Amino acid sequence: MGVAASLISGMMDKHLITKALVDPINITIAVLLAGLITKWAQSPLEKSITALNRLLTPRIFLALTIIVLGLVSSIITAIIAAIVLVIVINVLPLDRKSEVRFTVLACFAIGLGAALTPIGEPLSTITLSKLDKGFFYLIDLIGAEVIPAVVLFGILSMFLVKPKESSDGLKSEERSESYKEIIIRSVKIYLFVMGLTFLGHGFEPLINEYILGLHPTILYWINMISAILDNATLAAAEISPVMDGETVRAILLGLLISGGMLIPGNIPNIIAAGKLKITSKEWARFGVPVGLITMVIYFIVLFVF
Repeated sequence: MGVAASLISGMMDKHLITKALVDPINITIAVLLAGLITKWAQSPLEKSITALNRLLTPRIFLALTIIVLGLVSSIITAIIAAIVLVIVINVLPLDRKSEVRFTVLACFAIGLGAALTPIGEPLSTITLSKLDKGFFYLIDLIGAEVIPAVVLFGILSMFLVKPKESSDGLKSEERSESYKEIIIRSVKIYLFVMGLTFLGHGFEPLINEYILGLHPTILYWINMISAILDNATLAAAEISPVMDGETVRAILLGLLISGGMLIPGNIPNIIAAGKLKITSKEWARFGVPVGLITMVIYFIVLFVF
């Protein structure tokens, strides 16, 4: 799709090919290294989770887990943060409803937090690639909105998740990932970001014609479609280097918040739901109301006040 878009729009050239080959390298290395470290540290990690769970009350433990995973996801990547989340849930002997709610809130936080650096997730990688900005640009642009949101989702878990000990909880396969799985996932991320780079530049003529003139508030609400479409692809199709910071902020926050509402919206959702066998109905029942309320709150904060 990316190659076709670039060829049809006449954007394909040597510079774009070089960019598409180079831009995915950093996030690919981050995913590979973080995956290896997680594999090697899985046993000590499980023991640490068990010890912390005994030391803290369940609600405090769940809230801290969401906040920590959300904040470090920009360094260890959203993919690895989601895998660590699955490990945490495997260790906790909680009921299914509590763990579904905990997973959804954690994926909201991970999806938001990972966007703060270009190695966190494909959306941030492709955004910085299109804008041609430095490593810390997104922290400066949306950090003031994202970091409080991550903390808020952690605090919400203390009120919305009522953990009860049960053997009928979410479980995935206990085995650690193989080296083959880790390498294949890294290759897939490389190819995905490469495709997004081609796609984003291929869509430049359409962006210039139809999107640049739209008000940021319109773009904010339009991007609720991120709930059913991957938000990195939408970022590639919408963001342009000629946009001002306010417009880019509106696009990103609309994509990031609504991306947690349904399973297809974000990479952490897909990984966690797939490994834990959470159904679309279970996810939507909790994720859609939380996402809509968060969208309204941020709309008021950003555009009304």
